[in-house]
Amino acid sequence: MRFSDNTFVVFDLDDTIYQEIDFLKSAYRHIAGLLQPALKKDLFDEMWVRFHNKENVFEWLITEHASELPDITTSFLLNEYRSHLPKITLSEDVIEFLSYLKEAKILCGLITDGRSITQRNKLKALGIEAFFANIIISEEFGSEKPNERNFLFFEQKYPGKEFYYIGDNTAKDFIVPAKLGWYTVCLKSKGQNIHPQDLSRKPIPTKIINSFKELMPIVVKESSI
Repeated sequence: MRFSDNTFVVFDLDDTIYQEIDFLKSAYRHIAGLLQPALKKDLFDEMWVRFHNKENVFEWLITEHASELPDITTSFLLNEYRSHLPKITLSEDVIEFLSYLKEAKILCGLITDGRSITQRNKLKALGIEAFFANIIISEEFGSEKPNERNFLFFEQKYPGKEFYYIGDNTAKDFIVPAKLGWYTVCLKSKGQNIHPQDLSRKPIPTKIINSFKELMPIVVKESSI
Protein backbone atom coordinates (compact mmCIF):
# COMPACT_ATOMS: atom_id res chain seq x y z
CA MET A 1 0.00 0.00 0.00
CA ARG A 2 1.83 3.07 -1.24
CA PHE A 3 0.40 6.58 -1.15
CA SER A 4 1.89 9.22 -3.44
CA ASP A 5 1.04 12.52 -5.10
CA ASN A 6 -1.04 10.47 -7.53
CA THR A 7 -3.17 8.88 -4.80
CA PHE A 8 -6.84 9.74 -4.33
CA VAL A 9 -8.58 8.37 -1.22
CA VAL A 10 -12.38 8.05 -1.17
CA PHE A 11 -14.15 7.48 2.14
CA ASP A 12 -17.53 6.22 3.25
CA LEU A 13 -19.06 8.22 6.13
CA ASP A 14 -21.40 6.22 8.40
CA ASP A 15 -19.64 3.57 10.50
CA THR A 16 -16.37 4.40 8.77
CA ILE A 17 -15.38 7.95 9.70
CA TYR A 18 -17.57 7.91 12.81
CA GLN A 19 -19.89 5.43 14.57
CA GLU A 20 -23.43 5.75 13.22
CA ILE A 21 -24.84 4.45 16.51
CA ASP A 22 -23.68 7.77 18.01
CA PHE A 23 -25.94 9.63 15.57
CA LEU A 24 -28.87 7.48 16.65
CA LYS A 25 -28.11 8.19 20.32
CA SER A 26 -27.90 11.90 19.57
CA ALA A 27 -31.25 11.85 17.77
CA TYR A 28 -32.94 9.99 20.63
CA ARG A 29 -31.52 12.45 23.17
CA HIS A 30 -32.74 15.34 21.02
CA ILE A 31 -36.25 13.91 20.74
CA ALA A 32 -36.39 12.99 24.43
CA GLY A 33 -35.43 16.58 25.23
CA LEU A 34 -38.21 17.96 23.04
CA LEU A 35 -40.80 15.76 24.73
CA GLN A 36 -39.58 16.19 28.30
CA PRO A 37 -41.57 19.39 29.12
CA ALA A 38 -44.87 17.69 28.26
CA LEU A 39 -44.01 14.34 29.83
CA LYS A 40 -42.20 15.71 32.90
CA LYS A 41 -39.54 13.03 32.49
CA ASP A 42 -36.60 12.03 30.29
CA LEU A 43 -37.43 9.05 28.07
CA PHE A 44 -33.97 8.55 26.55
CA ASP A 45 -33.03 5.47 28.60
CA GLU A 46 -36.31 3.74 27.84
CA MET A 47 -36.05 4.62 24.15
CA TRP A 48 -32.56 3.15 24.10
CA VAL A 49 -33.66 -0.09 25.75
CA ARG A 50 -36.53 -0.49 23.31
CA PHE A 51 -34.20 0.14 20.37
CA HIS A 52 -31.93 -2.67 21.57
CA ASN A 53 -35.01 -4.87 21.95
CA LYS A 54 -35.65 -4.21 18.24
CA GLU A 55 -38.92 -2.43 18.94
CA ASN A 56 -40.31 0.42 16.85
CA VAL A 57 -39.36 3.25 19.20
CA PHE A 58 -41.43 5.95 17.53
CA GLU A 59 -44.52 3.74 17.39
CA TRP A 60 -44.07 3.01 21.10
CA LEU A 61 -43.76 6.73 21.89
CA ILE A 62 -46.96 7.57 20.05
CA THR A 63 -48.96 4.68 21.52
CA GLU A 64 -47.65 4.80 25.09
CA HIS A 65 -47.93 8.57 25.49
CA ALA A 66 -50.99 9.36 23.39
CA SER A 67 -52.74 11.16 26.25
CA GLU A 68 -49.80 13.47 27.06
CA LEU A 69 -48.79 13.95 23.41
CA PRO A 70 -52.05 13.89 21.41
CA ASP A 71 -50.57 15.75 18.43
CA ILE A 72 -47.34 13.77 18.10
CA THR A 73 -46.90 11.97 14.76
CA THR A 74 -44.42 9.62 13.17
CA SER A 75 -43.73 12.28 10.56
CA PHE A 76 -42.77 14.79 13.26
CA LEU A 77 -40.46 12.32 15.01
CA LEU A 78 -38.78 11.26 11.77
CA ASN A 79 -38.22 14.86 10.75
CA GLU A 80 -36.59 15.66 14.09
CA TYR A 81 -34.48 12.50 13.83
CA ARG A 82 -33.25 13.35 10.34
CA SER A 83 -32.82 17.11 10.63
CA HIS A 84 -31.32 17.63 14.10
CA LEU A 85 -27.70 18.77 14.36
CA PRO A 86 -26.09 15.72 15.96
CA LYS A 87 -23.64 15.58 18.80
CA ILE A 88 -21.08 13.22 17.29
CA THR A 89 -17.28 13.20 17.33
CA LEU A 90 -14.29 11.73 15.52
CA SER A 91 -11.97 9.22 17.14
CA GLU A 92 -8.35 10.25 17.58
CA ASP A 93 -7.11 7.80 14.95
CA VAL A 94 -9.50 9.19 12.33
CA ILE A 95 -8.42 12.76 13.12
CA GLU A 96 -4.78 11.73 12.82
CA PHE A 97 -5.31 9.92 9.51
CA LEU A 98 -7.33 12.71 7.87
CA SER A 99 -4.85 15.32 9.11
CA TYR A 100 -1.94 13.34 7.71
CA LEU A 101 -3.57 13.06 4.28
CA LYS A 102 -4.29 16.79 4.23
CA GLU A 103 -0.74 17.66 5.30
CA ALA A 104 0.66 15.32 2.64
CA LYS A 105 -1.60 17.02 0.06
CA ILE A 106 -3.25 13.72 -0.83
CA LEU A 107 -6.67 14.40 -2.34
CA CYS A 108 -9.71 12.86 -0.67
CA GLY A 109 -13.38 12.41 -1.52
CA LEU A 110 -16.48 11.14 0.24
CA ILE A 111 -19.40 8.98 -0.93
CA THR A 112 -22.33 8.65 1.45
CA ASP A 113 -25.93 7.50 1.12
CA GLY A 114 -28.73 9.41 2.79
CA ARG A 115 -30.75 12.60 2.85
CA SER A 116 -28.93 15.82 2.17
CA ILE A 117 -29.89 17.56 5.42
CA THR A 118 -28.98 14.54 7.55
CA GLN A 119 -25.60 13.88 5.97
CA ARG A 120 -24.69 17.58 5.73
CA ASN A 121 -25.48 18.03 9.42
CA LYS A 122 -23.25 15.07 10.26
CA LEU A 123 -20.39 16.59 8.27
CA LYS A 124 -20.96 19.96 9.92
CA ALA A 125 -21.02 18.44 13.40
CA LEU A 126 -17.81 16.51 12.72
CA GLY A 127 -16.16 19.56 11.13
CA ILE A 128 -14.63 17.59 8.26
CA GLU A 129 -15.95 19.17 5.04
CA ALA A 130 -12.59 20.83 4.36
CA PHE A 131 -10.81 17.47 4.20
CA PHE A 132 -12.63 16.49 0.99
CA ALA A 133 -12.22 17.80 -2.54
CA ASN A 134 -15.69 16.48 -3.41
CA ILE A 135 -18.59 15.08 -1.40
CA ILE A 136 -21.19 12.82 -3.03
CA ILE A 137 -24.47 12.51 -1.09
CA SER A 138 -26.97 10.15 -2.70
CA GLU A 139 -30.04 12.41 -2.41
CA GLU A 140 -28.15 15.29 -4.00
CA PHE A 141 -26.41 13.16 -6.62
CA GLY A 142 -29.45 11.15 -7.68
CA SER A 143 -28.10 7.65 -7.07
CA GLU A 144 -26.74 5.61 -4.19
CA LYS A 145 -24.18 2.87 -3.72
CA PRO A 146 -23.58 0.49 -5.40
CA ASN A 147 -24.43 2.59 -8.48
CA GLU A 148 -21.31 3.07 -10.60
CA ARG A 149 -22.11 6.76 -11.15
CA ASN A 150 -21.15 7.65 -7.61
CA PHE A 151 -17.65 6.22 -8.07
CA LEU A 152 -17.10 7.08 -11.73
CA PHE A 153 -17.58 10.74 -10.80
CA PHE A 154 -14.13 10.67 -9.23
CA GLU A 155 -12.46 8.75 -12.06
CA GLN A 156 -13.85 11.19 -14.60
CA LYS A 157 -12.99 14.29 -12.57
CA TYR A 158 -9.51 13.06 -11.62
CA PRO A 159 -8.29 10.91 -14.55
CA GLY A 160 -5.08 8.99 -14.04
CA LYS A 161 -5.30 8.94 -10.25
CA GLU A 162 -4.73 5.77 -8.23
CA PHE A 163 -7.88 5.30 -6.16
CA TYR A 164 -8.30 3.87 -2.69
CA TYR A 165 -11.69 3.32 -1.07
CA ILE A 166 -12.26 2.98 2.68
CA GLY A 167 -15.65 1.74 3.87
CA ASP A 168 -17.42 -0.78 6.09
CA ASN A 169 -20.64 -2.02 4.46
CA THR A 170 -19.85 -5.34 2.79
CA ALA A 171 -23.27 -5.38 1.09
CA LYS A 172 -22.63 -2.33 -1.09
CA ASP A 173 -19.39 -0.47 -0.38
CA PHE A 174 -16.86 -2.58 -2.26
CA ILE A 175 -18.75 -3.87 -5.32
CA VAL A 176 -17.97 -1.00 -7.67
CA PRO A 177 -14.49 -0.04 -6.38
CA ALA A 178 -13.37 -3.66 -6.81
CA LYS A 179 -14.82 -3.74 -10.33
CA LEU A 180 -12.97 -0.53 -11.19
CA GLY A 181 -9.69 -1.88 -9.85
CA TRP A 182 -9.48 0.38 -6.80
CA TYR A 183 -7.58 -0.67 -3.69
CA THR A 184 -10.29 -1.35 -1.09
CA VAL A 185 -10.01 -1.15 2.69
CA CYS A 186 -12.72 -2.41 5.04
CA LEU A 187 -12.96 -1.10 8.59
CA LYS A 188 -13.99 -4.08 10.70
CA SER A 189 -17.07 -3.63 12.86
CA LYS A 190 -16.63 -3.60 16.62
CA GLY A 191 -20.13 -5.03 16.97
CA GLN A 192 -21.94 -1.68 16.97
CA ASN A 193 -22.43 -1.06 13.25
CA ILE A 194 -25.96 -0.28 12.14
CA HIS A 195 -25.70 -2.63 9.15
CA PRO A 196 -24.45 -6.23 9.50
CA GLN A 197 -20.98 -6.95 8.17
CA ASP A 198 -20.04 -10.18 6.38
CA LEU A 199 -16.30 -10.22 5.73
CA SER A 200 -16.61 -13.39 3.63
CA ARG A 201 -18.93 -11.69 1.16
CA LYS A 202 -17.46 -11.08 -2.27
CA PRO A 203 -15.79 -9.01 -3.45
CA ILE A 204 -13.38 -9.42 -0.55
CA PRO A 205 -11.74 -6.08 0.35
CA THR A 206 -8.04 -5.78 -0.45
CA LYS A 207 -7.30 -5.08 3.20
CA ILE A 208 -9.30 -5.41 6.43
CA ILE A 209 -8.38 -3.20 9.39
CA ASN A 210 -9.56 -2.87 12.99
CA SER A 211 -8.86 0.86 13.16
CA PHE A 212 -7.23 3.66 11.20
CA LYS A 213 -4.20 3.28 13.45
CA GLU A 214 -3.28 0.22 11.40
CA LEU A 215 -3.06 2.34 8.24
CA MET A 216 -0.84 5.07 9.62
CA PRO A 217 2.46 3.11 9.87
CA ILE A 218 1.95 1.62 6.41
CA VAL A 219 0.99 4.87 4.71
CA VAL A 220 3.56 7.06 6.46
CA LYS A 221 6.40 4.56 6.04
CA GLU A 222 5.74 3.65 2.43
CA SER A 223 4.85 7.13 1.24
CA SER A 224 8.17 8.41 2.58
CA ILE A 225 10.20 5.96 0.52
